[in-house]
Amino acid sequence: MKKVITYGTFDLLHQGHINLLRRAKALGDYLIVGVTTEEFDLARGKTNIHDSIQTRIEAVKATGYADEIIVEDYVGQKIDDIVRLGVDIFAIGSDWKGKFDYLKKYCSVVYLPRTKGISSTMLREAVKDGKNLIR
Repeated sequence: MKKVITYGTFDLLHQGHINLLRRAKALGDYLIVGVTTEEFDLARGKTNIHDSIQTRIEAVKATGYADEIIVEDYVGQKIDDIVRLGVDIFAIGSDWKGKFDYLKKYCSVVYLPRTKGISSTMLREAVKDGKNLIR
């Protein structure tokens, strides 16, 4: 069985996230999705998270693509998870190209195409501006 893992905040789950999960799932037989905690994201400088971790986990689960969902909450966890879970492929959006090449020591690394025209940042701005965009 080929295991794939991906990580993300998955805030304001949108079509770009769904496309990423679908593409990651297509790479193997079993998809593990790591959802980052608010605290971990804050430590990395991401200060504008809208949805709670429970909401984000439930949204990822509702897509039907994740076979397993884990919580990411510390630096270095990706390596620990890949080794512990026997992961074959690490998949992430192409906007991170090169950033995770260090994981090639543990598994294959695949940078998946980003969906044009949609992002969590764009949705946050729309919410802030009072616009009603459908996710």
